[in-house]
Amino acid sequence: MLFFYLRDRLAPLAFFLHALVCGCSSDTGHGKFEKVTAAYEVKKAGLMQRDDVVESSGLALVNDNGDLWTHGDGGNTSILYKVTAQGDLLQRQRIPDANNIDWEDLAQDRKRGYLFIGDFGNNGNKRRDLRIYRLNTADFKKVDTIAFRYPDQKLFPPKKPARNFDCEAFFYHNDSLYLFTKNRGEGKWVKEYVLPARPGNYVATLADSIRISSWITAADISPDGRQVALLGYGNVYLFEGQPGRRLFQGKKYCLPVEKTGQAEGLVYLNNQDFVISNEKGRLYHVKRRTDVAMP
Repeated sequence: MLFFYLRDRLAPLAFFLHALVCGCSSDTGHGKFEKVTAAYEVKKAGLMQRDDVVESSGLALVNDNGDLWTHGDGGNTSILYKVTAQGDLLQRQRIPDANNIDWEDLAQDRKRGYLFIGDFGNNGNKRRDLRIYRLNTADFKKVDTIAFRYPDQKLFPPKKPARNFDCEAFFYHNDSLYLFTKNRGEGKWVKEYVLPARPGNYVATLADSIRISSWITAADISPDGRQVALLGYGNVYLFEGQPGRRLFQGKKYCLPVEKTGQAEGLVYLNNQDFVISNEKGRLYHVKRRTDVAMP
């Protein structure tokens, strides 16, 4: 479980910079990403029609049947789309009082039935209205807002090399939300921030950081809390939590998924398997093979 490093998140030095540049390459002393191509099977599962779903920028699981919530990103309407595992449209759900300035990802508290919409896309690093909407999927009538800012952003926008405040990926775990920057700016740093998963106005806590060569466009955590997946263009980066260590200090795996294109959404179906979507509406099922051991 990943709760073991939450106790460190308020420490003055709450993050550790790991000198790791990945497209599946080794670092300079903090461990490496192990390639796990043979351990997973990636198959195209379906297609969301453009006339039904305008882009797909995030995914969340609706039920045990594998139905999915998805949404479009900035410039689109404030609508969630419910689709089958094959991409067939089941429902359009308009979300009241939730403007889509730049929706980028979905997260969910499966026990309480909360769905979180990340309205934190920030390409120009100019936004001062970053927020996450929390809604109850039982009725969708009440929408709460989690407003936040980054503790290390002082200028709007900063100088170009320091523009690393664009986020497209987050997940919920143990009453907290974990956000991951896209890695814009100098050095290709992916920064991890932590927020309370309840309405309010917060300064996010910078928890960890790692260098990854690909833009990070989605994130999720397995239901048992043991594995985190970060989605990039062409790769999925898998992290296994270990007692006494922060997320990026644990075991790290790299799964090449070149055929998925400009992938923007990822959600776990169970503790091993997950679904990926791309902006053209294609859905891919990534299944863990039981006959191949992880390194």
